[in-house]
Amino acid sequence: MESGDERRIRWGDPDYPGPLRCIDEPPQELFVRGARSVERIAFGGLAVAIVGARDATAYGLATARSLARGLARHGVVVVSGLAIGIDGAAHQGALEGGGVTVAVVGGGTDVVYPRAHARLRSAILGNGLVVGEWVAGTRPAAFHFPLRNRLISGLSIGVVVVEATPKSGSLITARWALEQGREVFAVPGPVGSARSSGPHALLKEGAKLVENEHDVLEELPSWLPPPPDPEHLPGGEAGRLLSEIVEGAETVDAMAARTGRKPEEIWGDLLDLELRGLVLRGPGGRFSGARKGDSGGSGRTVRG
Repeated sequence: MESGDERRIRWGDPDYPGPLRCIDEPPQELFVRGARSVERIAFGGLAVAIVGARDATAYGLATARSLARGLARHGVVVVSGLAIGIDGAAHQGALEGGGVTVAVVGGGTDVVYPRAHARLRSAILGNGLVVGEWVAGTRPAAFHFPLRNRLISGLSIGVVVVEATPKSGSLITARWALEQGREVFAVPGPVGSARSSGPHALLKEGAKLVENEHDVLEELPSWLPPPPDPEHLPGGEAGRLLSEIVEGAETVDAMAARTGRKPEEIWGDLLDLELRGLVLRGPGGRFSGARKGDSGGSGRTVRG
């Protein structure tokens, strides 16, 4: 699928996103537009949603962008809704971090909305996906967005709320996340600000406080499934990558510079190897080959 073409994924298709199979009222079909090369990463990797106010403050925009950039550099897929404000900052930060980002829209994937994000949408199509459950040409409507929000949380293992008023759609996303068994995170803001009221309410209800990407990353190991038998070695590019890093430790940027491959492709292979217990992630985002006796996902370090 080229970035300009739309693909329809039905419930029974093998590439239907696994996380959406576990939610109530999953869409029977999805419309996907974007880079086919990142689809496996976007729908099968670790994904975190970042959402918040449309009329965000400079503090909120900078925080969302920084969080997304940091998560993307650690191989986490960033999901949001392409709206003005926090959503846009999250997508932009993920792209700056060299990662994959998924924009879940409230209309057809061919409809450019909002118009102010036309350039950002084009950038996402080049290294991410635009996803929706409405046919091409469908204009966004107010009642579409609460439904759209269940997909944002459903595609993710957790939702970070950066700024939100008491009636914000971001709190709807957080409620969907709780119903779907996802983690809820919240970024504190200035006391007395209306945009802080939503995150502060979530914190009072038990959401995890987030100041930077490490506060999110440290929660991820508990979501990782136990790795398969590490003796079952992979082939192809992943196998070659494993053979090259087993004796040392490298960052993704270093691997990309050495091999000429795109960072997002390497992240996909590393995620697969990590879930299989074949590589370990250490401080500074450096990966090394796992030795016999290493504990795979449960023994990795995500800070750095």
